[in-house]
Amino acid sequence: MKVGLFIPCIVEQFHPQVGEATARVLAKAGCSLDYPPDQTCCGQLQYKTGNWKSARDVARHFIKVFEGFEAVVAPSGSCVAMVRKYYPELFRDDPRERQRAQSLAQKTFELTEFLVRVLGVEDLGARWRTKAVYHDSCQVSRALGIKEEPRRLLSKVEGLELVEMEQGEVCCGFGGSFSLQFPEISEAMVAEKASHILATGAETLISAEISCLMNIGGYLKRKGASIVPVHIAEVLVQRGK
Repeated sequence: MKVGLFIPCIVEQFHPQVGEATARVLAKAGCSLDYPPDQTCCGQLQYKTGNWKSARDVARHFIKVFEGFEAVVAPSGSCVAMVRKYYPELFRDDPRERQRAQSLAQKTFELTEFLVRVLGVEDLGARWRTKAVYHDSCQVSRALGIKEEPRRLLSKVEGLELVEMEQGEVCCGFGGSFSLQFPEISEAMVAEKASHILATGAETLISAEISCLMNIGGYLKRKGASIVPVHIAEVLVQRGK
């Protein structure tokens, strides 16, 4: 399958190793990969702050770049939700562009759902001896309805003990610009989330959303906690003992 690899802004700018791991995972799963060099942001920030004109311009470019692929895959539920749920809404008054947006939306996937639902792949031969807890991001679990797929993949990682936290479905407080607009509320939310994570005794925090990992991981580091935040793509390429 010819797959277009979409690497979100936060991954590209702050955690490029997640993009590299995603490419390795998809190649291991048998995909023919292409990384279009002229890809840009998905336009989520513009859309959610009300700048729909700018969001449409970004979306048109994104559609042009990726519409020729059989599938588009990204290591981010947030960006996939933007393309899948909101691109058609952006062009609701333009039937032609709306159709193009809907066509792309139908073949745009978050990494774990693509592996499990589309390719039927769960065991990638990963090995990592660690006690880990998985964080369900709002966009992955609620916007896209992806909850079991990451756990099925992690259950096949040799040596990995997966534990669940209390109130695992609760937001970590990042929410994109929410954390900037309401920093006190965001801080209280991530503090509560961190307390549930630490209560599990896990050594590793795993998620499919890098922005959540940055938010929670940053808080835990400031508090002196030793738990390590890791994107699930990085886990799936581990070959340790």
